[in-house]
Amino acid sequence: MTLAGPAPLPSAPLPPGRRPVAGRIAGLAVLAVGWVAVYSGLRPAADALVRLTPLDPDGALGQAIAFFLYDTPKVLMLLTLVVFAMGVVRSFFSPERTRALLAGRRESIGNVLAAGLGVLTPFCSCSAVPLFIGFVSAGVPLGVTFSFLIAAPMINEVALGLLFALLGWQVALAYLGFGLAIAIVAGWTIGRLHLEGWLEGWVRELRTAPADLPASSLGLADRIDAGTEAVRDIVGRVWPWVIAGIAVGAGIHGWVPADQLAPIMGRDAWWSVPAAVAIGIPMYSNAAGIVPVVEALLGKGAALGTTLAFMMSVIALSAPELVILRKVLTLRLIAVFVAVVGLGILAVGFLFNALFG
Repeated sequence: MTLAGPAPLPSAPLPPGRRPVAGRIAGLAVLAVGWVAVYSGLRPAADALVRLTPLDPDGALGQAIAFFLYDTPKVLMLLTLVVFAMGVVRSFFSPERTRALLAGRRESIGNVLAAGLGVLTPFCSCSAVPLFIGFVSAGVPLGVTFSFLIAAPMINEVALGLLFALLGWQVALAYLGFGLAIAIVAGWTIGRLHLEGWLEGWVRELRTAPADLPASSLGLADRIDAGTEAVRDIVGRVWPWVIAGIAVGAGIHGWVPADQLAPIMGRDAWWSVPAAVAIGIPMYSNAAGIVPVVEALLGKGAALGTTLAFMMSVIALSAPELVILRKVLTLRLIAVFVAVVGLGILAVGFLFNALFG
């Protein structure tokens, strides 16, 4: 009679830093190639789908549907990419260390750097939100993240190039200077108010959660897993709000009644600038789409400062952006953001009217 040996013990999980990584890297490479291929084909695919319908592609409804079909996967793909990257980066730096690096005097430098990064990233407001969420979840100071969120849609090479071509270098340079000032000062002001407690609860928990393991003990596989977990957690919470915000943007995309707006913006009354800002906030467009409207308004006699204030409000305080941010920010913090940025835009409008009147 042969006695059976002892049952084999279950294998213990590999400790952090020794988990197999080759499969994860191969999977990431395949996903990266697929991501680029899909992202580059979003615009033609959206246009092709609209052409398959009986709608007029150049009509208001056709353009709205094409916008929704293009912008929804674009923003969700950007959100996934940024959150994954920030999850990996966060595995190197605990939230406490990140805040320490950017706190105090360095926070003002962070506002400048974040605004400069925004200038170099030609995103519309909804596309800038994924980076904003990534920064917030990584523990970057709130004011610094707002500096980026303001600068990214409002100032980029597209807006500056079109302003230079249509209105001259003086206007383009003044717009750049005032736009950077709004992004830096507004972000710094929000940072000084210490409103981190006005973030949504799940974001506060994410920012303050201590690292389970010291960064030095994590291997590449663990860091990839950290990025994947961040996508599962953050994107899983935010995606319905992203779709809702883009749906709002699609509904109002392309609706800029220049003929009706020009008389309001051409008056010398003090209320023309705030009226233009109030009209611009519910609308949605990127810089490239709104600059031709600015040219049309100016051609109909609108004041320069009032028109540029309208442009800034459309691309920096759009309603779809605020809908998406609602999942991350409380209504009180959104109100502070709109108030601070709105005051900066009003100041720019009045100053432009005074300087270029």
